[in-house]
Order: sequence, then C-alpha cells, then structure tokens
Amino acid sequence: MARKNLLIMGGDQRYLEVAHQLASKGIHIFLDGYDQLTFSHSNISNGVPGKDDLNKMDAILLPLNGTDTAGGVEAVYSERSVELTYELLEQTPAHCTVFTGVANDYLDRMAEQPNKELIQLTARDDVAILNSIPTAEATLNLAIQETDYTIHGANILVLGFGRVGITVSRLFAAIGAHVSVAARKDADFARITEMGMQPLAIDRLVDYMDGMGICINTIPHPVLDQAILSKADTSMLIIDIASKPGGTDFKYANEKGMKAIHALGLPGKTAPKTAGRIIGDVLYGLL
Repeated sequence: MARKNLLIMGGDQRYLEVAHQLASKGIHIFLDGYDQLTFSHSNISNGVPGKDDLNKMDAILLPLNGTDTAGGVEAVYSERSVELTYELLEQTPAHCTVFTGVANDYLDRMAEQPNKELIQLTARDDVAILNSIPTAEATLNLAIQETDYTIHGANILVLGFGRVGITVSRLFAAIGAHVSVAARKDADFARITEMGMQPLAIDRLVDYMDGMGICINTIPHPVLDQAILSKADTSMLIIDIASKPGGTDFKYANEKGMKAIHALGLPGKTAPKTAGRIIGDVLYGLL
C-alpha cells in the first residue's frame, strides 16, 4: 500500500501529538503553521507545502474549530497567517479529504467547488464520546476551582444528555454530587433514573432552578434564557461547555451578578496529549 500523505494546517498542542503519532505509523506529515518549532522525525516535513507536495496529498487536517469566515485557520505556533483557499484545494488530488472539527459556510463552499469530501470529526460518535472524557474531567476541575465547597453533596444540574452530558453527569455523580439531568426523551429519563440521578423535563426547567449550586450546559443553542436565570440563585455557578455561541444568556447572567463561564476547547487546554491521541487514532483508521 502506498504511503499516505497528510497536511496539517494550523492547530494547537493536540496536533503535535497527532503529527508524532501518525508519523510513527508511517504516514508522511506536512505541517503548515508550525514555524516556531523544529521536528526531527523523518516522516514530518515542516513548512509551507509546494505544488508537488499538494499534488500527492491524501488528506488535509484543519483545527477542530475549523476556519474563520475568510478561510483563516488558528496556528498557535506561527506568527504568519495560514489559510485554506480554493487555489490550495484545487492543487490536491480528487480523492483528497478535508478533516475539520466543525464546519461553516466558507468550508462548505470551499469543499464543494473542487468536489472534496469534508468530514467533521466532532460529529463522529467515536471522537465525541472519547473526547467527552477529558471534557468531563476539565469541567470537574473548573467546578472545584470556582467554588468554595465540595462537589460531593452539591446540587448539580446538567443540561442535555447527549454524548458529553452522559459522561459529565456520571463523573459528578461518581464523586457524590446530587445530580439532576434535564432532557427531553422518555428513554433518556429512564436511563438517568437507572444511573441513580434525577431526571428533569427541560421544557419545565424554570421550575427546577431554585437551590441548584452548579449548572453545566452541554446544549449548543439557547437554553438558559432570562426567564430561567431569573429563578436561579445568584450564587449558582454556570459552566457552559457547549460550542459557540453556547446556551446561556451571558449578558443577563452577568447583570444578575452570577458567575457564568463559557468553557470552550477544554480537552485541548487540560489534556492535549490524550485529546491528540484520540484524534490521531481516528484519523489513522480513516486514512
């Protein structure tokens, strides 16, 4: 089987783990946006790839937050701008796949023009479920840092019972917190009960806010609005771990004197080696 070639454009500490892991497995890694670093592995080429390199590229990996509206990608190890452009994609083979964490209109348009397959890694169950482990641990760490009482015995409200919500709920319950989980489906209510937690109907959230010490939101659309927050104690800590724009009316929470934190990219900040290994394992299988 021919050796695979992967272009990593931008990224953070997680992608250093991805690069080294995949290079050690025989994949040739091209790095764009790592000017401040040097690499000794023979399978890692650091620098802007030329036309000949792009002509043999099997895949492109973008940061998990994708691109901005102009195609710019976040590159923490470079002072120059790194961009995914139509001209770049046009020079890659027809089979070249673009991997990103999340997509936007720009990425969708770019992928459509040269007819490239665009894969959102965070939409995959394997990535999302495994990534929920460092996310939950980081959320617990944040809760400990931002409170003056033990999490054991605290009243915790988790909004959402999806791939992240399940892991977060289980972890907080495991250390002795009184966990309530707001969900919509009867099946979720049954599972929450089976796990020893209190199920709540999310459309009646306004009735349950009183007495909650910490509210953790995992739902990436408006949930904690003014009507609901007005019923919560001002001492309640809000940790919103949903992707932008989150599910909290942060402006109203701040006006009310509540501490509301939009905690984004937790795995990359607290466990980059593990988070990078997760991405690398999935990418290796896909490549």
